[in-house]
Amino acid sequence: MSTPPTGPTPLGLLRQTGFGAFFWTQFSGAANDNLFKFALTVLVTYQLQVAWLPAVLAGLVIGGLFILPYVLFSATCGQWCDRTDMALMMRRVKNLEIAIMLLAAAGFLFEQVGVLLLCIFLMGTHSTLFGPVKYAYLPRALGPKQLVSGNGMVEMGTFVAILLGNMAGGLLMTLPHGALWAALACVLVALLGRWAAGKVPDTPAADPHLHINWNLVSETWRNLQSARSDREVWGALLLISWMWCFGAVMLSQIPSYTKEVLHGSEAVASMLMVVFSVGIGVGSLLCERLGRATAEHGLELGLVTLGALGMGVFVLDLYAASSGLADAHAALSAAHLANATPTLMGVGAFLGPWTHTRILVDLSLLSLSAGLFSVPLYAYVQQRSPHTHRARVMAANNILNALFMVTSALITGALLTWGVSISGIWLWLGVAHGLVCAVLLAQMPQLPRRFGVMLQQWVKAKEKAL
Repeated sequence: MSTPPTGPTPLGLLRQTGFGAFFWTQFSGAANDNLFKFALTVLVTYQLQVAWLPAVLAGLVIGGLFILPYVLFSATCGQWCDRTDMALMMRRVKNLEIAIMLLAAAGFLFEQVGVLLLCIFLMGTHSTLFGPVKYAYLPRALGPKQLVSGNGMVEMGTFVAILLGNMAGGLLMTLPHGALWAALACVLVALLGRWAAGKVPDTPAADPHLHINWNLVSETWRNLQSARSDREVWGALLLISWMWCFGAVMLSQIPSYTKEVLHGSEAVASMLMVVFSVGIGVGSLLCERLGRATAEHGLELGLVTLGALGMGVFVLDLYAASSGLADAHAALSAAHLANATPTLMGVGAFLGPWTHTRILVDLSLLSLSAGLFSVPLYAYVQQRSPHTHRARVMAANNILNALFMVTSALITGALLTWGVSISGIWLWLGVAHGLVCAVLLAQMPQLPRRFGVMLQQWVKAKEKAL
């Protein structure tokens, strides 16, 4: 293992060989997942008509196939990670990614949707294999004072990679011979990820003599029960999974929200996605700085409560701001019924009205709060989990994340089917967020207690500065 850096600056960690190589390994994987998924979605939605896969169901099928391996294989992958050198495992996973992307390239070139859907499932499996390594590796590569910074960088990198992957996949598919360009890009990104993984220093197995249980059902159940044995860790895992559930609802509805409620163009939708992703990245990077003066090793659990409050307040204000657009929406609907064609606003027109500025502020502060909410929880789980079981604990986190996100998709779909507006989804999300956080924070009283202490210390520091 390389020597951990002495400075806790998040961006400075990228200059450290072990963390820097790991960061770009995970960044390339997240980017490739989303590049491939979105390119395939565009292909089967707009360019290639497939009778057995209606365009309206394409996104749901692709998302479902990608997330299914998280539920099926996470527990087994956690065992494999605990008994294997993590650097070696990263290289093997990246070798698998290259093979999958070569198969996907053939699927793109010969327009074989069945092959491409198989590759979606395999890429989900690839991400499931990498998931436990992603967070179990950090405490092995970083010292305690760098753990919050490292998690902040990983969280920021993940959302930026998701954003860039989606944008690249959509852009490439609009080019002449777009499927060819998308195929080449997927293979190239996989090769770059493998190159980065080759730079990760050897990381000896945490439990090299672990006997792997290959029964997927029993191991998944045992994995979850083991995570539940520590009430504090279990509560943190549930809060992390709720954050991913919250984010999944937001990201899935932003395009429809932009078109149906804001009457904005595709460029406006892309701008909102950028604001959301950058906000989470900024919030993730702020965690170390905000916690530096108030908590040991920079792990300030009070930020979780602050983030929870921010997420709830700003999603409800987003609903209130959106409701103020009801009259304009009604006018545009009347124009449409009169056979007039309502135009969608570009970015320039959208940035004019105050209500739209308010929506942008709400979305940016909401996502920033999500970054403050999640990063300390990840660091807390990593510090509290036993060294020999850490990957399996993170595997339990992946299982819960997948279950929460699938449930959120089903509930959101049901609400929309029952006539709830997209703006109304924000109201339901805000209410659910308040209930979930009230229950879970009550079970982890140190989180609101640290929030109170953190505020007191901030006030004292301000008074001292004056």
